[in-house]
Amino acid sequence: MTLVDERGLAHYLDKFEPPEGVKAELLRGVIVMMASPDLVHNLIVLHAQRQIPMDRWYPIQTQDVDIAGEESVPIPELLVAAPDVLPASGHLLPSQLVTLVVEVVSKSSVHQDYVVKRSIYAAGKVPAYLILDPIMAQCVLLTKPEGDGEDANYLTQEIIKFGNPVPLEVLGLELDTSEFGTFPDVRPHRYP
Repeated sequence: MTLVDERGLAHYLDKFEPPEGVKAELLRGVIVMMASPDLVHNLIVLHAQRQIPMDRWYPIQTQDVDIAGEESVPIPELLVAAPDVLPASGHLLPSQLVTLVVEVVSKSSVHQDYVVKRSIYAAGKVPAYLILDPIMAQCVLLTKPEGDGEDANYLTQEIIKFGNPVPLEVLGLELDTSEFGTFPDVRPHRYP
C-alpha cells in the first residue's frame, strides 16, 4: 500500500491523462474532473478572449497555474499575462506571472468558482479574478488579493450585469459583455 500526500497528488495529476473532453484540476488536494463545457460557456470564453489585444497581452486558454504555497493546480478558462514575462515552454505557469484569470461558471462549478478558486487565486496573488456567470447573467470582478492559504481573499468585489462593460483596469480596457449568453432553465444560485 502506497500513501499519497498532496504533493504526490500533484505529481500523479501531472502524469494523468484524462479522457478526451475531460478537464482535471487539483484544488486544495482534491482532484476535480469536469466534462466538456456547454456551447454558451465556450462562446463566452471566445468573446472575452477576442477582446484582449495581443500586442500587449496574451490571453491563454486552459493553462495550468502553479500557485506558490498551495497544493492546487487550477486550470482557468482563460488567463492573461504580458508576453515578455512568459517562459519559453512548460505546462505550469507560476501565478506571479499572471495578471488576470477568468472562470466561466457552469451548473456543476458554482462552488469551485465562487469559493474555492477565489481563495486559491488570492493566495497566488493573481491581481484580478473575473468570474463570468451565465446562470446569474453577471460578471464578478475581484481585485486586491490578500492573505494566505484558505484564508486568502480579494478585498474588492464588483458585480456587473451582462450587457454592461466590465472595467479591467489591470489590462487597461473595458470588456464588452453584450454578446455573453446565459443558460436557459437553470435555477439561480446564492453566490457571490
